[in-house]
Amino acid sequence: MIRAKVITWGLLIFLYTLDVSCAKKQKQGSGSADSALQQPPQTYKYIVVKTAPVTLYKEFPARLEGKENIEIRPKIDGFIERIYVDEGGYVKQGAPLFSIRNPQYEQQARVADAAVRSAQASVATAQMQVVKTRPLVEKDIISKYELQAAQLALQAKEAELAQAKANLINARVNVGYTTIESPVTGYVGALPYRKGSYVSSSISPALTTVSNIDHIYAYFSVNEKDQLDFLKYARGGTLVEKLSNTPPVSLILSDGSLYSEKGIIASMSGQVDPQTGSFAMRATFPNKDAIIRSGYRGTVKLPNYLENTIVIPQKATYEIQGKTFVYLVGEDHRVKATEIQIASLVDGNDYAVASGLTSGDKVVIEGVGILREGTKIVPKEVPFTVGASKN
Repeated sequence: MIRAKVITWGLLIFLYTLDVSCAKKQKQGSGSADSALQQPPQTYKYIVVKTAPVTLYKEFPARLEGKENIEIRPKIDGFIERIYVDEGGYVKQGAPLFSIRNPQYEQQARVADAAVRSAQASVATAQMQVVKTRPLVEKDIISKYELQAAQLALQAKEAELAQAKANLINARVNVGYTTIESPVTGYVGALPYRKGSYVSSSISPALTTVSNIDHIYAYFSVNEKDQLDFLKYARGGTLVEKLSNTPPVSLILSDGSLYSEKGIIASMSGQVDPQTGSFAMRATFPNKDAIIRSGYRGTVKLPNYLENTIVIPQKATYEIQGKTFVYLVGEDHRVKATEIQIASLVDGNDYAVASGLTSGDKVVIEGVGILREGTKIVPKEVPFTVGASKN
């Protein structure tokens, strides 16, 4: 009996101790929550947005070719007797490139030359016959028809001589084709054939290519929207005027470096390509140092100057389900999430804003990943310059 009472009192003491302990922990937890709610607002930097002139760029992949890019093909059949140039060599207009050997053309020239001399002799003989016949006709020794016949024979021989001379010219032209000369000043491309190779006018590939690269053409394509924007906003009444008023364009080379020379937009196709839905354009760049060669790839950067545009740092934005937002500072220093539309990337680090912001809005530019709608902050205004955020 005494043992049962001892157990009962011990159990009551244990339950009382457990209840007191839980009450203390609950009180401590409640105090922590109250403390969290009572934490002072944190300081966040913001900028006051305003409109300003800005230059936006659009980039287009481009194929680079020399101003003149001429395939060299033989005009006669024969064997390559000599190659005067090497791959990548620089040649002047008129310099020999190849020598083609075919004895039949030289033989044809000799035959044609002999035919000319034979025809000349025949003409001389016919002329003598006319000279001999004329006085006999005048003295009525022979009929006048004899003179007419002699004159007609002379005309026939003269025609044969003219034909022989034409054949000789053609034969000599063919002989001239055995030496192939460069049609332009430029650089020699690949040489797929070697000495002794048989070639003809229908060969593929060509003997080589000579490229005049003192200027480089950059060929690229734009979609219908870009083409319409260009026609709407470029200054000028005609396409030629719009092209001439286009600002200078830049070229990014395949290694990522910016080409030192500026270019101009030289042409735009008048019709859309039905296969791609795009318009072909061509930019021209000086290449006096021959840095760029035909066949290179690059990227054309087209500038677009806008007068009144809002620009914000890229780091001031965040995305939810494909939409872009920023936090605006309200009158009570609480932040409000606001959706914006991006027009373009500026300098690789800032956004040009198409809609969603107005001049004078206060945009938080740091810590946007941890902020929440309605969070109260201590706002700190900082200056902002376009392009400064990349430093």
